[in-house]
Amino acid sequence: MDASIKHRKLDETFTFITPPADSSIDILNDFYWTNDTEPHVQRRKLILEKYPEVRKLTGYEPKTKWYVLMVVLLQLFVAYYLRNTSPFTWKFFWLAYIIGATSNQAIFLAIHELSHNLLFKKPIHNKLFAILTNIPIGIPYSASFQPYHQLHHKFMGDEYLDTDLPTKYEGIFLSNLLGKVFFATCQIFFYALRPMFITQIKFTYIHLLNIVFQVIFDNLWIQLFGWKSFIYFIMSSFLAGSLHPCAGHFIAEHYVLNENNTPKQKLVNGSNVIPVPPETYSYYGSLNYLTWNVGYHNEHHDFPYIAWTKLPKLRSIASEFYDPLPKVNSWCGVLWWFIFNDVNLLWNRVKRQGKEKHGYKIEKVDENQQ
Repeated sequence: MDASIKHRKLDETFTFITPPADSSIDILNDFYWTNDTEPHVQRRKLILEKYPEVRKLTGYEPKTKWYVLMVVLLQLFVAYYLRNTSPFTWKFFWLAYIIGATSNQAIFLAIHELSHNLLFKKPIHNKLFAILTNIPIGIPYSASFQPYHQLHHKFMGDEYLDTDLPTKYEGIFLSNLLGKVFFATCQIFFYALRPMFITQIKFTYIHLLNIVFQVIFDNLWIQLFGWKSFIYFIMSSFLAGSLHPCAGHFIAEHYVLNENNTPKQKLVNGSNVIPVPPETYSYYGSLNYLTWNVGYHNEHHDFPYIAWTKLPKLRSIASEFYDPLPKVNSWCGVLWWFIFNDVNLLWNRVKRQGKEKHGYKIEKVDENQQ
């Protein structure tokens, strides 16, 4: 193996030396394959055994809906303000980048909270409010996000069911400087289009309602305020998933970067020669104030039904579980390191053999399950 390994063991974790960028292709160009189960279920059990009071943190957060409505109204106001401004002006671009992209990222992540039924008690109310929240995005998104995101939680790392994972072809063609620049710039397209090529979900009346409502809103808005105003929504959505500080969370959450990047392990008789690296990373910086604490990502995956307002409390209660975990200190830094550090590639994700190979049927997933 090209890279040396420190075998210093501490509390069942290992520290590795990052493999050099000129390591052989069979080391660098592959995912982190594992037969191990994802770590969040086990950590959740351990935390609940030690701190049963954590159960009291679960449940919806009713005040969130008012914050979400404020963000939606802000986007509508700025779009109206720009109705006579050319999209090719700096004024239009900077308003779309600073206000629009930040607001639409918050809207994307509000829909994320809604996908876990964390704004209202009844799941149907969360679905309907997500459709309303969707309007500044410009395209119907909320109804499809929920089932795909729940698959991401329930089958994290599954090569067929977790559509957050890059595909083999993305790894082949985009694991170079220009490819990573393109991927980081156009992340929103990969997250929007990749799922339909990987896993099919059932089309429901909620999807139809999402599409019809968004199309009606878009047409009315264009008729009343013109195309320039509507382009603000689309540009905001694109920039929200592009080279924007808040967009760093897309890569920061599950990519194995920098010192956490180890030589890719090989399976020998069903066992890993090298332990799997951590596959979820938290961020505790100030951008959490703009993104519903999505940076508390280990905490969120451990307890998906704890609302954003209570995730810091969870970390405080179970600090000995979370403090030792590797974390990200800067989402802006993540974008920079991902693009310009040669060892950071699209291959740097943990994958598991797909459930489809064992006859799993996607229809068994209950998207209303709490």
